[in-house]
Amino acid sequence: RLRGAPVTVRFVTNTTKESKRDLLERLAGLGFDIAEHEIFTSLTAARNLLEQQQVRPLLLVDDKALPDFTGIGTDNPNAVVVGLAPEHFHYEMMNRAFR
Repeated sequence: RLRGAPVTVRFVTNTTKESKRDLLERLAGLGFDIAEHEIFTSLTAARNLLEQQQVRPLLLVDDKALPDFTGIGTDNPNAVVVGLAPEHFHYEMMNRAFR
């Protein structure tokens, strides 16, 4: 019914553990008729902010989330993006983030 209504449909989540593409595949596997542009995640919001502010982030996110940041410059970071990524929360990485 939503598809037939005069409304925009979006699937919104706060997940930071997987890319939009992985989420799309999982939802499609569950039978959802969904397009990638209909998914909005916290990573989408983070990427939008990075682009608006024109900053270069240190990405403290799960490796599966990295595709959502393709094309974002990360050399000589001047910002930090933090997601659910326990494997990256160690002394060396935290020290880099604080610097």
